[in-house]
Amino acid sequence: SAMYSVIHSRALEGEPDYRLLGAIARRSGCDPMAALEMKPRYIKKILRPLGMMKNPIVFITDGQNSEVLDRLLADPEIGPMIRTVPEGASWVGGDLTLALMANAFIGNPASTFTGFIAKSRLALGFGHNYLFRARDEYWEWKNVCGDECVFDKSIMHVLA
Repeated sequence: SAMYSVIHSRALEGEPDYRLLGAIARRSGCDPMAALEMKPRYIKKILRPLGMMKNPIVFITDGQNSEVLDRLLADPEIGPMIRTVPEGASWVGGDLTLALMANAFIGNPASTFTGFIAKSRLALGFGHNYLFRARDEYWEWKNVCGDECVFDKSIMHVLA
């Protein structure tokens, strides 16, 4: 079967969404901006140890923040691997299926769509969901909350 990763980029809509992400970050310990910005170094620190940097990276998005895609496309390592679904062919069911079947999934913990994908992947027995990440004392990215955090009401509240 094809090996690929999926990045779900979700723009936040106003102060309430930023407060939600901030609250999730405080409760889980994750970085409050990394999952929004999806900078190349952040993506590489996830995909390189998995051996996924030489495989396609499918980018799915709500289309509200083109800066994330532009930044990833400009990166000499990541850019050539990025695949997007043509706008006329993109729909929620297709994006969901691509993300569910990926070898690795990277998303924003404040996004309900990301949460649904991560929960569904876990229900299907798939790991490698990357939502809750922060830098350690050596300034390296690490997971700070396991896959089960998407179900934890003390962290996710109503999104759990």
